[in-house]
Amino acid sequence: MFRRKITEALQQWKASSLRAPLILQGLRQIGKTTAAFDFANENYANAFYVDFRKQRRAHALFDGDFDINYITFAISSLPRDPRLKTGSQLEEGKTLFIFDEIQDCPNARSSLKYFKEDGRFDVLCTGSLLGVKGYRTSGKSPSRGIGVGSEDMLNMYPMDFEEFLWALGVKEEAIALLRDCLKKRKQVPEMFHNMFSDFYARYLIIGGMPEAVKAYLEFNDYQAVRKIQKRLLTDYRSDFGTHLNDALELQVDDIEQALISETFDSVPRQLAKENKKFQYSVIKPRGDARTYSFAINYLRDYGLLVLARNLSNLDYPLDYFAKDDQFKTYFADEGLFMAMLDDEIPYMVLNGDLGSGKGMLYENLVACAFQKMERKLYYYRRDSGLEIDFVSTFGGEIALIEVKAKSGSAKAASAVMNDESSKAKHLIRIQASNLGYVNNILTIPHYMTFLLDNFRFDQ
Repeated sequence: MFRRKITEALQQWKASSLRAPLILQGLRQIGKTTAAFDFANENYANAFYVDFRKQRRAHALFDGDFDINYITFAISSLPRDPRLKTGSQLEEGKTLFIFDEIQDCPNARSSLKYFKEDGRFDVLCTGSLLGVKGYRTSGKSPSRGIGVGSEDMLNMYPMDFEEFLWALGVKEEAIALLRDCLKKRKQVPEMFHNMFSDFYARYLIIGGMPEAVKAYLEFNDYQAVRKIQKRLLTDYRSDFGTHLNDALELQVDDIEQALISETFDSVPRQLAKENKKFQYSVIKPRGDARTYSFAINYLRDYGLLVLARNLSNLDYPLDYFAKDDQFKTYFADEGLFMAMLDDEIPYMVLNGDLGSGKGMLYENLVACAFQKMERKLYYYRRDSGLEIDFVSTFGGEIALIEVKAKSGSAKAASAVMNDESSKAKHLIRIQASNLGYVNNILTIPHYMTFLLDNFRFDQ
């Protein structure tokens, strides 16, 4: 339905002579299944599909011996999904099996080792919650384990701003203009600056969930978009604390669900604080890590939250100096974050009048953008209160990153850059104004954040 960057990664996987069965993992409803169907239809002569959540009887195919001849023959006899436009022959080297919601059938995941050893067919799986400890486990029919080296993993995320532009029909030439401006460190022509600023404001309130983007394109009605966002949030909440019981039926741990929901609901309040470090007492006055730390990990592994860790020192490698017990939390999708806030906020965004809460929205946008680049997120805060929003490396050079809703000074960053003990000698300011570069300070408009993926200061 939409052009997605994951397609290129899937094609690279197919071209690899060392490929193993691939698991495409990520938050639910971000387009994993659609991407799998599109990939199958465009790249294979034959394809077969199993939905382990819907086709519960298919689980039995993996309860006995992992006989690939039997399993593939049995799957080929299942009713075909109309979304598949390929043939239905079991041809070696020309056939793809799609295993959807593989986390619901642990033994299907165990079988990937034998699909790899067999080598005749490619297997593409989609999965959610694969990183959540204890999820989808059963005492009656336990998984027979995951073979080391038997699967490749690929992360998928909600649509980034460039994918959003593709969905809007923005021409490649216009996007290439932005790349050229960044490369040459020159301002974006005013007409294009205004156009992309407008697109970015829309992206801020719509986000990257494909169903929400589709509703916007079809109806041009934010209420339709918000309705979808609210429903998605409700669906996610209903999934919190879900496991399989011994009869292979879904069950919910009510206590876990409550603690996870309380933690999730606290994130807007965490971001609204001047010191955005996550504090358990914001969840409840007597909240502590012992009670709620598992919920943070659950929401991160689920794909709803992005974490940035505080650095004790600005030196290489950054991860060595990251503090596990000091972190900030962000929503993994801008639109879902917007749906957590008051109904009038989207209109305030479009009118450019957000008051004191505007900073957290744009900071969240940058966190989302970096997550989709698969950049680890760090920030830097001293006991004195000096804080840098984000820290990252570009071409091996450490850079400070300050995010402003409109514009502002960089006193804190300048103080850090002038500190002889700091290895950070570059600053990127992300704000509403046009591009500029002077004295190792690069200023870029918000809509250019996605271009930092492969950015280098020496390019």
